[in-house]
Amino acid sequence: MHGGDAHDSATPPAGASQAPADPAAASAPPCTVKDVAINATLQSGPPYTHIVLTAKNTSNHSCRLNEYPQIQFLESHRENVPAVAKSKPAAPVVLTAGTPAYALVKLSNDGVHENNEPVTAFSVTLRGSSGQATVKVPGAGGIAVDPAAWATGYWTPELRNGADDF
Repeated sequence: MHGGDAHDSATPPAGASQAPADPAAASAPPCTVKDVAINATLQSGPPYTHIVLTAKNTSNHSCRLNEYPQIQFLESHRENVPAVAKSKPAAPVVLTAGTPAYALVKLSNDGVHENNEPVTAFSVTLRGSSGQATVKVPGAGGIAVDPAAWATGYWTPELRNGADDF
């Protein structure tokens, strides 16, 4: 596998003058919380042990999402949720204006345990930029997270089977 010329899917219409994607990717600044709208949805299938974070570029310029979201779920646990290395994409994710990226986040290992803690909102920091976004959790009752089991995937242009299963 090499990362050669697999960029043909984004071919501009004939007559459009558009620079190749790679130089733009290298020069795109890191996304800030002002550039993107971040929200969370429950991944289907009870019990809900995962959420999907979506970061949509709401600015009018391209920006780069570095690595993975830095998530802090609990006041009592100030550390960031650890990342799962196998979910790392081959190249950094560059969001053009209006496009989204996704990260799968594991909350727990199923069921109710005494170490699960209820969460109704959490903070997300984007690597390489300052500022925090507060993200409300889906559903009225909140979500239960287990600090012993939680994990986050890297930002990817789409959720992929296999690499994002954890």
